[in-house]
Amino acid sequence: MLAAFYFCLPRQLFTDPTATVITSSDHELLGAMIANDGQWRFPHNDGVPKKFKACIVQFEDEYFYKHPGFNPVSIFKALRDNIKSGDVIRGGSTLTQQVIRLSRKNQSRTYLEKFKEIILATRLEIRDSKEKILSHYSSNAPFGGNVVGLDAASWRYFNRDANQLSWAESATLAVLPNAPSLMYPGKNQQRLVDKRNRLLAKLLQNEIIDSLTYKLSVAEDLPQKPYALPQVAPHLLQKISKTKNGQRIVTTIRKELQEQTNRIVSNHYNTLKQNEIYNIAVLIMEVKTRKVLTYVGNSPTDISHQKDVDVIDKPRSTGSILKPFLYAAMLDAGDLLPNTLVADVPTQFGSYNPENFNKGFDGAVPASRALSRSLNVPSVRMLQEFGLDRFHHYLTALKLKDLKYNANHYGLSLILGGAESNLWDLCKSFAAMSSTLNHFSETSSEYFSNEFCEPTFFSGSTINFGQKSSEKTLFDAAAIYLTYESLKEVNRPEGDENWEFYDSSKQIAWKTGTSFGFRDAWAIGTTKDYVVGVWVGNADGEGRPGLVGVQTAAPILFDVFDLLPNSDWFSKPYDDMQEVDICKISGYRASQNCNEVEQKFIQVSGLKTSPCPYHVLVHLDRNEQFQVNSSCEEINSMVHKSWFVLPPLMEYYYKANNPFYKSLPRFREDCLGELTISMQFIYPKDNNTIFLPKDFDGRTNNLIIKIAHSKSEAIVFWYLDERFLGTTKDIHEFAMLPKQGKHLITVVDELGNEAKRWIQISE
Repeated sequence: MLAAFYFCLPRQLFTDPTATVITSSDHELLGAMIANDGQWRFPHNDGVPKKFKACIVQFEDEYFYKHPGFNPVSIFKALRDNIKSGDVIRGGSTLTQQVIRLSRKNQSRTYLEKFKEIILATRLEIRDSKEKILSHYSSNAPFGGNVVGLDAASWRYFNRDANQLSWAESATLAVLPNAPSLMYPGKNQQRLVDKRNRLLAKLLQNEIIDSLTYKLSVAEDLPQKPYALPQVAPHLLQKISKTKNGQRIVTTIRKELQEQTNRIVSNHYNTLKQNEIYNIAVLIMEVKTRKVLTYVGNSPTDISHQKDVDVIDKPRSTGSILKPFLYAAMLDAGDLLPNTLVADVPTQFGSYNPENFNKGFDGAVPASRALSRSLNVPSVRMLQEFGLDRFHHYLTALKLKDLKYNANHYGLSLILGGAESNLWDLCKSFAAMSSTLNHFSETSSEYFSNEFCEPTFFSGSTINFGQKSSEKTLFDAAAIYLTYESLKEVNRPEGDENWEFYDSSKQIAWKTGTSFGFRDAWAIGTTKDYVVGVWVGNADGEGRPGLVGVQTAAPILFDVFDLLPNSDWFSKPYDDMQEVDICKISGYRASQNCNEVEQKFIQVSGLKTSPCPYHVLVHLDRNEQFQVNSSCEEINSMVHKSWFVLPPLMEYYYKANNPFYKSLPRFREDCLGELTISMQFIYPKDNNTIFLPKDFDGRTNNLIIKIAHSKSEAIVFWYLDERFLGTTKDIHEFAMLPKQGKHLITVVDELGNEAKRWIQISE
């Protein structure tokens, strides 16, 4: 008998599906997803607010804390009144019995069922505390319509947490489960008011509330219709519900910051939608803890524009957003110094012809400036020099999950958006690099083995950064620091002098990106403490004019950073750097011919880079007008001078942007043994297909061919398909009119140097 009594009560009283509920790190409600059975039933809550506890006990079971699960006096009175009336008009059930009845799905009110309830209620009183029983009741009582439980009712009827309810609001909810079908807010208003006020009067009589509280409470209005539950982070709710369905999850989200970011996104959406740009995603991560502080998966658009799509984890073309990783990789490998000059000239790799955003060329540009200005041609040339496979190895180590193919699949376009990634992976990569730099400075110049780990949005999770080691995890600290130093500069696009978004008081390393066809706009920035990532575009992939990272994503980035505290700049990792002499003009390690030298801290791996190749020692006549040598000038009459010399094609474009650049003087005519001659095509590119335009009178325009020659005064002979056309001197441009089809252009200088180029003429 005792065994039957012991096992008669199920271990889990309630098995109904519950809503998925997410809260902020401070336990403020962010959103909820209705339970699978269509009920607003929040997961069980052990905490019952003091006011509601007092109200429900006074209304339903005044002797709750004294009886053993049933009240014999109440049962006797109910039995007497029911027999007298010939119908069930009074229940006499305690709160404990009501919990049992709710768990048994409100079976018919028979005396046998009542007896079972008493037995089970007694067993429940032995097993659980009074407070636990109250929490069972408040979590599972019906509150009208499809609202079950105090937590859901509080939000649906009063739009606030149950702990924030007034006495009148608590009393209203306390009387609702007694007759939920009749007392649904918005109907039977007077009956609900009367019932509530009688309970408030009882609270006053029992000195639970004072007279002033009573008067104020009875004057409060009733709710008229249910409120929609908060949806502060709806896309995070969707994401969490896939693995934590029906649970109450405390996230790392800061509610106020999330709401402020939502407003920023909404404001920018209202502007961008006028250009038919409908979707925005924003992510904020804390570097130190790797916790997600804000998760905005999409803009407040409509269903036709995929408002429910969570863009944060969706693969999108990266545009230029991978360039910092290439720069860091080349620094880390010791293939580059921060300001090494890299070529920015017309470039062709097979059929691939990268172009800068402004369609122009600088000839030569410091690598750091190529990054901060997001120049495409230098980046592609740097990738070709560094090696596709080597760079792909670094990206694989970053755990970019959308990088699914081998390096050859992407080719050199990998650095300009030929691959796909997502906002989550990109932000976590920047956070890992920032954290690497922080940890290196905070420890004895050590790295953590699990630095490149997954961030979290679960409050209870703690990131394990692994073991300390003197060995780098991926990038060394100096490479990251020097990359951030470049990204700290304003990377405005060419021609956008009226830059208005960058606040120089905030030290932020940031990068924008724009995918081919203006389909994706990116902006990601990091400080010592935070990473902010922004994506703007259309979820369906439609491109729009003006959908450029610096114009659409960057303003959102800086608006969000304005919400965050200012951070100190990263500490310089001196233990991973060394001060050396650097050629001021070329950015290489200074050679003996460099006449302008400055001391700079570079990464230790950069010590293996070659010295400056562009400064040469030249011998001039006394007037420094011509080059000379011993064949035409006495040695004691020569002027020996260091000269900055670029290859012809680089020089051609560099001179246009650097008016102080001086070409190397030519040799005096009476001298022998000149320097090596070189010449390169400026236009057209190899194997280009060229369409020749026509004038209004129908005549086809000439094709203008250009070359750069290291000795501009040389005579150059021009040939089309081995047919001689003419010569040029000083300015090497030639007009020709090839027929439709494939042609070979050949140029030969007076010393026999030759260059060839194939072209295709179409109409």
